[in-house]
Amino acid sequence: MRLRFWLSLAIVAAGGFAVAGFEIHANEHEAFERRQSDEAVRSARQAEALVSLSVHQLASAAAFYRVEGRFGQHEFNVMARSLLSSSALAATEFVQSVSGARRARFERRHGIAVVEGAAQTNHRAGRRARYFPLAFAASRGRLRLPLGYDMGTDPVRGLAMRHARDTGQPVASSVTQLLTGGRGINVFRPVYRDGAATATVAQRRAALTGFAVGTFHIPDLVAAVSAALPTNIDVALLEGNRVLAGPRLSRGEAATAQIRVADRNWLLVVHDHGSPDISLAILISVLGVSLAALLGAVLVIWSRSQRLRELQTQANQDSLTGLKNRRRFEEDMRVELARSRREGAQGALLMLDLDTFKQVNDTLGHQMGDKVIGEIAAVLRDRTRETDVLARLGGDEFALVLPHCNSEEATGVAEEIATAIREHVPREPGVPSITASIGIAMFGPDSPGSFNSILAEADEAMYAAKSAGRDAVRIAAAGDGDGDEGTMAEPSSPSPH
Repeated sequence: MRLRFWLSLAIVAAGGFAVAGFEIHANEHEAFERRQSDEAVRSARQAEALVSLSVHQLASAAAFYRVEGRFGQHEFNVMARSLLSSSALAATEFVQSVSGARRARFERRHGIAVVEGAAQTNHRAGRRARYFPLAFAASRGRLRLPLGYDMGTDPVRGLAMRHARDTGQPVASSVTQLLTGGRGINVFRPVYRDGAATATVAQRRAALTGFAVGTFHIPDLVAAVSAALPTNIDVALLEGNRVLAGPRLSRGEAATAQIRVADRNWLLVVHDHGSPDISLAILISVLGVSLAALLGAVLVIWSRSQRLRELQTQANQDSLTGLKNRRRFEEDMRVELARSRREGAQGALLMLDLDTFKQVNDTLGHQMGDKVIGEIAAVLRDRTRETDVLARLGGDEFALVLPHCNSEEATGVAEEIATAIREHVPREPGVPSITASIGIAMFGPDSPGSFNSILAEADEAMYAAKSAGRDAVRIAAAGDGDGDEGTMAEPSSPSPH
């Protein structure tokens, strides 16, 4: 960070103001391109979410048709009104799968004749022929729908229908002329006989009864995309290299994102007219001298602020363990004493000293001793709360303040810490197991001792634990706060070594 400040100051001060200005322009242009790309992705995701909801509702319609089996105009209208009112669909249809033998029955039942398309795409042979006539349809508009039209003969729709039939998944057609008018996309969801096996392609073909079809208008998709963009942005929708809607935009100046409908992707192209002007770079170059002075001031302020943060850290933090040091511990301890008396709540002070730690320093060296101290600090940190005050007082001595804690809870915490230290396996080979002696002093409304007297009580309790054989916990009996020696309560911790 310092190097970057010095380099920036040197470039501007040396007279390279124009270079700096154009560099700023490049950064702004990069930020503009990033924003334009984010706008494209955000708008594409919004349109995709709307389409996905419609495709999901189409699956619900397919499930309804499957359960109903044979249904009439009324049942279809109920489902169609729900689809058209709560989704992005412009129209919805049900296409029935009819064999050649049942074609006449279909025509009598629906009162419509099956009309084949001009392009014959599926091979028929007498009574084994398979038709896919449009049986029911509903649209947002009032257009007359071509009921009876055999979609299986349509080269675009027929391909999508057969793919949906074989996979059992929703399949989107490429953009085509819609039966309801205009251009758009059909999504086909296969409907199979209720209870029929559909594990294989052959089973799905045999069980097919029809398709639930949803129709998306291209203008509706573009409107859903544009709703998430500012007004000064051009939007185009592409299928491959073919522009479906909007102007033909240069890919080099625009951002792109994909919109997925069922199993197909379309490309969204977005061009923001708010590109940064080159005049900004010239203006920055002219004001280079002022910028040099500003950068110098920022450098001085930043350096001073960073140095103050470093000094503050050094004043409050133990450099070896990262825990609070003795000075910060005394400040926080006095704050907790005042709070406990003000709120009438108990607290506890734990003084902890590592047993036989001097042997580690004498036999393995101070460098190894520092590593052991760091490991023990990590053990303590893992067993304290954010509200606790954990500090290293120096050497192998630690202190822990537990706010809002009674004597039973304090003893339990101390025993857990003693057990964790005892069971800790040093990372370095050859280091002996470490244990700790812990003394506890309670403070609060019932123990109105001063900071020094409470510290002395905890310290005496800790030495009582050492005298009892080490690796033990002792709690000072409630005293009168004058620092006199109190009675040490017997521990419920493991037997001392």
